[in-house]
Amino acid sequence: MAPFSSYFTFPEWINMLIAFLIGTGFGFALEQAGFSSSRKLAGMFYGYDTTVLKVFFTAALVALIGSRFLDYLGVLNLNQVYVNEFYLPAAIAGGIIMGAGFIMGGFCPGTGLSALSIGKIDAMVFVAGGFAGAFIFTETYPFIEKFATAGYRGPVKINESLGLSPGLFILILTIAAAGMFLAAELAEKKFAKPEISNEIK
Repeated sequence: MAPFSSYFTFPEWINMLIAFLIGTGFGFALEQAGFSSSRKLAGMFYGYDTTVLKVFFTAALVALIGSRFLDYLGVLNLNQVYVNEFYLPAAIAGGIIMGAGFIMGGFCPGTGLSALSIGKIDAMVFVAGGFAGAFIFTETYPFIEKFATAGYRGPVKINESLGLSPGLFILILTIAAAGMFLAAELAEKKFAKPEISNEIK
């Protein structure tokens, strides 16, 4: 809850309670959206079900636009929002590894935990694999540290890298999202698999 700390002062237990409620709500939303099904998630890569693309892109836009409004209203301090530091080679390698894991396992970390919470066996294996990967990364870090820390670019923001104002970037991203949603609808019609779609709804 740090971004709110300069405007409001909450006891730590309230911060933790709010974080717990937000996390619980997020997990509930994932499960209700059908993201506990690995086949539904994998459908994004095969074109017959683009729900993941629509939901997560919409969530990103809502968060982006909403945070700007909250900052404007003086509720949220964007200067205190943490931005991940960017290491180019590690980001590329990590993206490839996670993308491959997403395709093979049918989950991302969040959806994997959501599916695990309702007893999905494939999710249990997926999450166990994630912990194993984290353990291997930690134990081998001294050997890959130079690669992991190469190409440091700092806490990069896309709009700043492109020389765009936050407002203009949000507008361009919203237009791009509308185009992606249209393309997603066309892909679903072209690659439709009714027997799978009906089974996982």
